[in-house]
Amino acid sequence: MGARETFRGVVYPWQLDQMGHMNVQFYTARFDEATWHFFAALGITSDYLREQGRAMMAVDQHTQYRKELLAGALIVITSELVKLGRTSVRFRHSMRDALSGEEVAASELVGVHVDAATRKPIPVPEDLARRALEEQRAA
Repeated sequence: MGARETFRGVVYPWQLDQMGHMNVQFYTARFDEATWHFFAALGITSDYLREQGRAMMAVDQHTQYRKELLAGALIVITSELVKLGRTSVRFRHSMRDALSGEEVAASELVGVHVDAATRKPIPVPEDLARRALEEQRAA
């Protein structure tokens, strides 16, 4: 899947820490919101998860902070598939300053597709895997 926009927002003054820039908890929250838009593009929607008794479990996350964000900064996040495994999805978020286009943070995550009742990994359904791989090839 090519990079697609998954979040757009602004940094509010109440999100700043004692050093005057956006606190790391808000970078993480924004990446989390982007994750759900990214999953929906793959067909992993809340309806799918509820109706099929499935869940996505975060198992790994690495974030790089490249530039401090101040109150009023406009941000945009794009997300892309890095690798689709049998039961897992590795993807990358890029947070950019919406005005300059400069990358201010990036986060790479791994989510595992699990049975919601047993919490055990199960294969990503073929139709969802096919959809993700088709979009990745089209990019």
